Amino acid sequence: MDIDEKISELEKRNLEAEQGGGPRRIEEQHAKGKMTARERIHYLLDEGSFQEIDKFVVHRCHDFGMQKKKIPGDGVVTGYGTVGGRRIFIFSQDFTVFGGSLSGPFGEKVCKIMDLAIKVGAPIIGLNDSGGARIQEGIVSLGSYGEIFRRNVKASGVVPQISVIMGPCAGGAVYSPALTDFIIMVKDTSNMFITGPQVIKAVTSEDVTPEELGGAMTHNAKSGVAQFAEDSDKAALDRVRELLGYLPQNFRELPPFVASTDDRGRTDKSLNRVIPENPKLPYDMKDIIHSVLDNNHFLEIQEHFARNLIIGFGRLNGHAVGIVANQPRFLAGCLDINASMKASRFVRMCDCFNIPLVTFVDVPGFLPGVNQEHGGIIKHGSKVIFAYCEATVPKITVITRKAYGGAYDVMSSKHHGSDINYAYPTAEIAVMGPEGAVNIIFRKDIDSSQDPEATREKLVKEYRNNFASPFKAAELGYIDQVIYPEHTRPHLIHALMMLKDKREALTERKHGNIPL
Repeated sequence: MDIDEKISELEKRNLEAEQGGGPRRIEEQHAKGKMTARERIHYLLDEGSFQEIDKFVVHRCHDFGMQKKKIPGDGVVTGYGTVGGRRIFIFSQDFTVFGGSLSGPFGEKVCKIMDLAIKVGAPIIGLNDSGGARIQEGIVSLGSYGEIFRRNVKASGVVPQISVIMGPCAGGAVYSPALTDFIIMVKDTSNMFITGPQVIKAVTSEDVTPEELGGAMTHNAKSGVAQFAEDSDKAALDRVRELLGYLPQNFRELPPFVASTDDRGRTDKSLNRVIPENPKLPYDMKDIIHSVLDNNHFLEIQEHFARNLIIGFGRLNGHAVGIVANQPRFLAGCLDINASMKASRFVRMCDCFNIPLVTFVDVPGFLPGVNQEHGGIIKHGSKVIFAYCEATVPKITVITRKAYGGAYDVMSSKHHGSDINYAYPTAEIAVMGPEGAVNIIFRKDIDSSQDPEATREKLVKEYRNNFASPFKAAELGYIDQVIYPEHTRPHLIHALMMLKDKREALTERKHGNIPL
C-alpha cells in the first residue's frame, strides 16, 4: 500500500466514523427535533477547535451476533476543544449507533477524556442521549458505568461538570449526571428515570408517561434533579456556554472576569420603596437582585423548584457572584425542605469554584407543618448551616426585612462566618415576629387590659421599634452597616473588592460529615 492508498484509507475510515449509524438513523434523529452527536459538539465548540479522541474504537463483544455489527466510535464521540477560547473536554452520546447504549469501550472512551480533564484542569461537558447499558455486554457495561461514576466523584469540586440530557437517560445511566454540578434538560425530547413506565406499571400498576415520570419539567419543578429546562438542543447548548462564563476552569482558578460597562457607583432610588410598609405584604426579591447586578442581568438557576428561594449567578463590577435569596412571593420566603436542599447544594458549588456569595435575607422562619417535620426539615435545614459555615469564599449578606429565629442564623449570618453583613432600615431581626413575641411576653398584660386589641397593637409597635429593628443588631456588631437601600449596589461592590484577597483555612481533617 503506497502513501496515497493509506491516505485514502484514512479518509474512508473517517467518513465511516462520521456517518454514525448511517443516513437513515440520522434522518430519524432529525425527525425527532434532535441534533446528532457531532452536530451538537460543533454547535457548542468554537469553530475548528474540536480534536476527537478514539474515533475508530469499536466494541469487543462476540455474543448475540454483535461481532458482525461494529461501527467506528461505538456510540459516543469524545474529545476536547474550546468554548469562548477556554479549553473543555466533551463526550457526546450518539443515539444513531446502537441507541447510544454503553459498552465497555464506550465507557473507556468517556473515562479517558475525564481523566485528561482532571489532569489538565478543565471543565467536563457530557451530552447524554442513550438507551442505557448495552444488554449484550452484560456486566461489562455495568462495570463501565461504575468507572464513570467514580471519575465523576473524583472530578467533583476539582473541575466544573455539566450534563445535558438531550434524549433518554435511564437506569444506572442517570447517576453520572446526578453527580455533576449542573443538569440541563431539553423539553419534550429528554427524560431521566431509574425505572421506566413499563416497569412501574408492572410493579405498582401506576400508569405514567415518560414525560410525566421523568421529563424536563418534572425534574425542574418537582424533583429538583435538574437545574434548567430548555426548548431545544441549541437552546440547551447555549445555556452551557452561558454557564461556563461564570465558572472557572478548575478549583485553583478564579471565575472569568468580564469588564463591566455598568457604573459601579450606580444607585437606584426605587429600592427605597421596594419593601412594603405592611410587613405582611409580599414583594419580589428579584427586583432587588436585578437592580444591583451589572446591567441588571441575573442567570437564575432552578427557577421552577422551591420557588420560595432564589439562586443564580450575576456580576458585580465584572466579577462573578453567586446569589442566594429568600423570595417573599412564595411561602412568605420561609425555608422548607426543598429550599434547604436547593440553597445548600448551590452554596457548596460556589465555594468549590471560588465564586463569592451574596445572600439577600427576608425569612420569617422554617415552614411549619407535620409533613415538614416528618420529612426531616431538621436534617435538611442543617445542610444550609453546614454549607455556609464551611464556605471560605467571600460572603456578603443583606437583610432586607425579616430575619427571625433560627432562620436568621442559617441565612449567612455573622455567626456563621459572613464577612460583611448589611441591613436595610426595614430589617426586623428577632427570635420571632413581633406579634408572636408580644403574645408570649405580654400575655398577662394584654389579657388584663380594658382594650386587649389596642394594647396588643401598641406593644407590637414598641417591640418592632425597640427589639426587631436593625439598630439593635448593629449595636451588638452583628450588622456591620445599616444602609440606604438605593446604595445597595455600590456597598456590595466595595465589600467584594475589599474581600477579593480573602484567605481562610479550614480545620485539618479528611472531610466533614454533612447531614445528608
